[in-house]
Amino acid sequence: MDERKYDLIIIGAGPSGIFMAYELIKLGSKKKILMIEQGKKVEERFCPIEKTGKCIKCKPLCHITNGFSGAGAFSDGKLSLYNEEDTEIHVGGNLHEYLGIEATKKLIDYTDQIYLDFGADKKIEGLEYKEEVKKIKDKAKKENITLYDVPIRHLGTEKAHELYAKLEKHLIDNGVEIQFNTVVADLIVTNNVVKGVKTKPSKYVEDDEYTQFEKIYADTVVIGVGRKGAKWLSDMCARHNIDSRAGIVDIGVRYELPDKFMADINKYMYEAKFIARPAPYYDKVRTFCQNPSGFVSSEVYDKNITLANGHSYKDRKSTNTNLALLCSHKFSYPFHEPIKYGRNVAENSNQLGNGNILVQRFGDILKGKRTWEKELQENSVVPTLKAAVAGDITYALGYRTMTNIIEFIKMLDKVVPGFAHPDNLLYSPEIKFYSNQVVIDNNFETSIKNLYSIGDGGGLTRGLMMASCSGVHLARIYHNT
Repeated sequence: MDERKYDLIIIGAGPSGIFMAYELIKLGSKKKILMIEQGKKVEERFCPIEKTGKCIKCKPLCHITNGFSGAGAFSDGKLSLYNEEDTEIHVGGNLHEYLGIEATKKLIDYTDQIYLDFGADKKIEGLEYKEEVKKIKDKAKKENITLYDVPIRHLGTEKAHELYAKLEKHLIDNGVEIQFNTVVADLIVTNNVVKGVKTKPSKYVEDDEYTQFEKIYADTVVIGVGRKGAKWLSDMCARHNIDSRAGIVDIGVRYELPDKFMADINKYMYEAKFIARPAPYYDKVRTFCQNPSGFVSSEVYDKNITLANGHSYKDRKSTNTNLALLCSHKFSYPFHEPIKYGRNVAENSNQLGNGNILVQRFGDILKGKRTWEKELQENSVVPTLKAAVAGDITYALGYRTMTNIIEFIKMLDKVVPGFAHPDNLLYSPEIKFYSNQVVIDNNFETSIKNLYSIGDGGGLTRGLMMASCSGVHLARIYHNT
């Protein structure tokens, strides 16, 4: 086989990698670019759970977490923006720490326009009802809860697919080579300089004995693997001595309750971001990824770990709102493996559900009892994830995490009446794997020369918009060097 050589290899075809490639095209770059994606083309991605009624653990890889556009576009496609008066960037990770607040705002505007150019909805949620939002914010403050009202551009799960399909075609039509169904098994590093990657077909993703790797060389390699690739990136850091530090791991549940309880929040903000530090541990607990009239979903990570998530569509609606309730855990010496800790929690929960997501009524948790299937069938809140198994999530989540979530729900009930209704549902587990933070300089370069890290997987960003922005910014740096 002839040696393959590129100017630039981008690992992962999620938002960060897509927008880096897009911006390089716009800048007129003549670089030879290869994107390597272990999943499929966006038009070939679909989740069979709606037809089968249960998660069938798609082989070789889950369609929701893998493929062009990454996991984010398969959840609900929300782009977090900002308010003109904001003096801080409240959501989306740490990108503003490298760029500054005003430069980050300009980058968000620029990136948002790209989304609009490719068909994003022009409507921005959360701008019309400033006075009503202020009242809710003041009410929350009295309960020691902080509310961040961040404007949202909602793509919708199905519309996001259409948009990213256009971006996919644009990249290919303009000379970007995208190699699908391919796993990057290792980096090629010599004398602390990256030289390329070793790959294998995705069908061998779980074959640890596979040895027929293809070596693909490049002058520059960019890691844009997203949260799905957090464990892979952690392994690469250990293998090649890439400077990194253990960060936090967010562990919690997907919470589902009737739209009627969330009516004001949904109308005024679409997505509210509540943050509190409930007693007795005072850990940070927050809401995340709110889906009005949405659907709870499951997604499969490596080794068949199944996590809860949520979708919201433009045209298809339920009568329930779902959102994540996440508790941030930051470990100290001597423990330094937060990803491993989160995976253990997920594995325990999956075992209790016989490989499926567990669901439990809030009232049953307070009573110290499990939820039975018959009780779930008669429950006033009808679960939108039909494959979830009734059970007891408290066996898996751990006392500290569970206590934080229970107290947080009680606190929010004073701001959003009905939030602690006993028939509301908790799906376990929901875990965000962005905990291994790669150390990068102001140009996003790692401690390995010519190896760069962008997006969620390396801990720089959180969410579609900021991941996309990081790709745009690195493209400009790369083009000018």
